[in-house]
Amino acid sequence: MVSIPISREKALLILKEQNPEKFDLIHYLMSEAVMREVALKLGEDTNYYGMLGLLHDVDWTLTKNDVKTHLTKAPQILKELGFPSEFIETIVSHGYGFDCAGLKDEKRTKKVEHALAASETTTGLIYAYALMRGKKISDMEVKGLKKKFKDKAFAAGCDREIISEIEKTGLPLDEFLGCAISGIQKIKEEIGLN
Repeated sequence: MVSIPISREKALLILKEQNPEKFDLIHYLMSEAVMREVALKLGEDTNYYGMLGLLHDVDWTLTKNDVKTHLTKAPQILKELGFPSEFIETIVSHGYGFDCAGLKDEKRTKKVEHALAASETTTGLIYAYALMRGKKISDMEVKGLKKKFKDKAFAAGCDREIISEIEKTGLPLDEFLGCAISGIQKIKEEIGLN
């Protein structure tokens, strides 16, 4: 079991102190919820995975005006909070392949890295689908979400290849989509869905 140096409350406070836009905060909470469910499926530490999901964009509010600098401030912020280098490296890994923080040519190799990248990316797909359904997630089914996953024009910004990386953790895509829905259903009121 990996120790986490701060409480969830403290992590949320740090994120909120940066005055994130409402949607950004929703994204952090959804990413946390999906990661917790993935951890349950994979037999991993739910608190550790949850914290990765919650803090994966810890420097987004500070860097989004110059996207190339995203994930350049995160390592220092997390280090000062007492997070171990393994946690910090996993956070940075969700930027691999993107033109930010010099990560364009980096490749994810660890199970936890694939889990984080897939989890945080799938939140956009699920949120867009829930909005299309009148903000309803309570009866969302994998079959419907999978249709939207295959429709590349729907939520076009959600990279399907990154979502598919979940299979590198040993979790089939359909099973992952199911646990992502169920994780977000648990926090629906908190993020304005029903």
